[in-house]
Amino acid sequence: MTSDPSRSRTVRAWAIAALLVTTTGAPLPAQEGPGNPPVVRVLATGGTISGGGPSPTSLTEYRAGAFSGEELVAAVPDLARYATIRVEQVTNVGSPNITFDDWLTLARRIDAIFRDEPDTAGVVITHGTNTLEETAYFLNLTVRHDRPVVLVGAQRPATAISADGPLNLLNAVRTAASSEARGKGVLVVLNDQINAARDVTKTSTYRLETFNSRDMGLLGYVDGDRVSFYRAPTKRHTADSEFDLAGVTTFPRVDIVYSYVEANPLLIETLIDDGVDGIVLAGTGAGGMSGRERTALERVTTLPADTRPVIVRSNRVGSGRVIPRASDDETGMVAGDTLNPQKARILLMLALTRTRDAGEIRRMFREY
Repeated sequence: MTSDPSRSRTVRAWAIAALLVTTTGAPLPAQEGPGNPPVVRVLATGGTISGGGPSPTSLTEYRAGAFSGEELVAAVPDLARYATIRVEQVTNVGSPNITFDDWLTLARRIDAIFRDEPDTAGVVITHGTNTLEETAYFLNLTVRHDRPVVLVGAQRPATAISADGPLNLLNAVRTAASSEARGKGVLVVLNDQINAARDVTKTSTYRLETFNSRDMGLLGYVDGDRVSFYRAPTKRHTADSEFDLAGVTTFPRVDIVYSYVEANPLLIETLIDDGVDGIVLAGTGAGGMSGRERTALERVTTLPADTRPVIVRSNRVGSGRVIPRASDDETGMVAGDTLNPQKARILLMLALTRTRDAGEIRRMFREY
């Protein structure tokens, strides 16, 4: 196979940029942790962090997944100061094309790594930012170990001027190798910040500070001196999760309906007629809905219990709680608490693999 000169130049340029970041100015601290560097697995899935564009100024026009995980790691040689890296390519796509099969592959592979490789300190997953929070939350609920799993991405492709991928990757590896990260669930590391998978969401289309946990706040920072944590998640996750993927090949179908002025209830009616297993309403305000939407949703109470879709009320505003209401309990609806619609969908999908009982699902939404 002949090599692509432009590709080689890009990888070399990224490596030079990474070296400049890590070797200019004040000296770097010594390797974090005593003895030999820990082992960190990097599972690559594609995304902007591995994207390539036609020029260094192509910040929005590029192809996600243009580079492999091996190339990303090779372009940041300073990773060897912090960990022994082992790379696997799971897929290489833009994150809108991530599938449930990819989620199952990741969760099962991570469990196998932690089960069979006691020398592996943690796992880093390179991922596109568009659906990164969804993959992170799914793994937060399904990985059955307490060692760190860290998702990382980038807002600028690898070929861009001031690409953010190299430093993000370095910081993700440092976090996965940190003993302090253990037991804190799945983490998201970008822009020098550590966020919890449950709470974090993408908040900006292009800005580097896109990932925020809004009401809850970040967990810590990755700075030049060390990985620093200031709080830990309190909701159930990973090793404490009740969700088991053994035998799971498909997931219950759950869809999201967005509420707005004069929303068409036909969307809700069609989903119910089509046999959907669950509906998440991205409601107005604190999970509110119009009278027409409520009438359409309350129709589920006329269906047999074993075919009745579970309705979860979330909100479209981006932060704040959706709390239970007596009227919703009477119709079997579930309050989504602080989960945004896309994460409420994931929890409901997993809940429905275990039960259709609304009371049990309400408990899960309180605990997770």
